[in-house]
Amino acid sequence: MDKIQDEIIGEFSVFDDWLDKYDYLIELSDALPPIDAAHRTDRYLINGCQSRVWIDARLEGGKVYYTADSDAIITKGIIALLIRVLNGRTPQEILATDLYFIDAIGLKENLSPTRSNGLLAMLNQMRLYALAFEKESEMKR
Repeated sequence: MDKIQDEIIGEFSVFDDWLDKYDYLIELSDALPPIDAAHRTDRYLINGCQSRVWIDARLEGGKVYYTADSDAIITKGIIALLIRVLNGRTPQEILATDLYFIDAIGLKENLSPTRSNGLLAMLNQMRLYALAFEKESEMKR
């Protein structure tokens, strides 16, 4: 995961100002695979986000895979970054990782307070999925 986070830091380091970084986030939103329409419901909606964000996760082969969508393109770019780092990891890896790229690229400090709260809400939901999968696996043992 550190390698991917370092790649993201490198990608954002080529931009001098935050308008360019926002443009890059918008580009990243285009690369986010679509979420199944069945998961664009209130059940998958993240509370605490200014925009509407839906996140789903599945456990496959002991690893967590996320899908997500948002009606706001910058938020969609942010979730694309989170998925890029966390997808295909074990629940334990997801729960233990320090997502240092968020501070390193200045993301949290350059978001509005409501969007920053949304970032935390998205991350919390992703970790809750990982925690639920971890507990489910423990119960099966």
